[in-house]
Amino acid sequence: MDTRHLEYFVAVAEEGSFTRAAQRLQTVQSAVSAGVRTLEREVRATLFVRSTRRVELSDAGRALLPEARAAIESVDRVFDVVAATESGLRGRLRLGVFANSDVLDAPAFAGRFHELYPGVALSVVASPTGSTGLVDDVRAGRLDLAITGLPLADLAGLRAREILVDEFVAVVPETHELARHDVLSLDELVAEPFVDGPPGFGHRVVVERLLAARGLRRDVVVESPDMGLVSRFVAAGLGVAVAPTFVLRPAPGAVTRPLDTPLDFALRSVSRPRATRPVEAALALLHRLTADSPAPRPA
Repeated sequence: MDTRHLEYFVAVAEEGSFTRAAQRLQTVQSAVSAGVRTLEREVRATLFVRSTRRVELSDAGRALLPEARAAIESVDRVFDVVAATESGLRGRLRLGVFANSDVLDAPAFAGRFHELYPGVALSVVASPTGSTGLVDDVRAGRLDLAITGLPLADLAGLRAREILVDEFVAVVPETHELARHDVLSLDELVAEPFVDGPPGFGHRVVVERLLAARGLRRDVVVESPDMGLVSRFVAAGLGVAVAPTFVLRPAPGAVTRPLDTPLDFALRSVSRPRATRPVEAALALLHRLTADSPAPRPA
């Protein structure tokens, strides 16, 4: 069995399209179609239900998908081992990170990783849907390793390792009546308009689930993918915020207050269970670099 055919099959399954799979693999659609047909003959089953609009996995395809991924990863590890003994670590690493965070200095990490492992092709990307998008990309095989703030329950089936645990704080305008309080409750805060990250960002997922569990509702009036701007939006009088301290930046006119009930936020690295050698090397470096980098605390 040609492993390329397995790669074609996995790409079509993950992209839901022969055209997008070909683009992702940088080949022509006819090659992908022919490879999948060959694989179907070899396994003696139809792997996709095709229509003019959609391509969906058949029952046989769904059963084969995890095994195909595991087979591809096993072959990758074989080449990794040989390459490492011959001329140093080789392969590729696709790392997903937050667009703006002091927890991981992505350029410094990329530079150090390239210095240590010049034979590994490294790409660093950020997802517009934050932690949710990054985890989805790891599950789908579009990323090898990512940083996420999603709750541990959302990471089932993935290899997760804690980087840090931070705490949520409230951010309010310094002229607001709430700024006079030493501590603040969510019940008080939800009466105000909110500034937050877009849906899918890990800290927003945590807060919204807690609010839903308490039967509370809020109105998010500003959604900023750059969480470093949250305090500035709050200082401008547009609303209040609840966020982990490490994503916040001090801004004149905004103050932070602890919550009356402490709420933790855990940041983790996630990868698929069977990690390649480049992923293992990246994990070791990532946790070494972050171990001595405490999260910044806003004034």
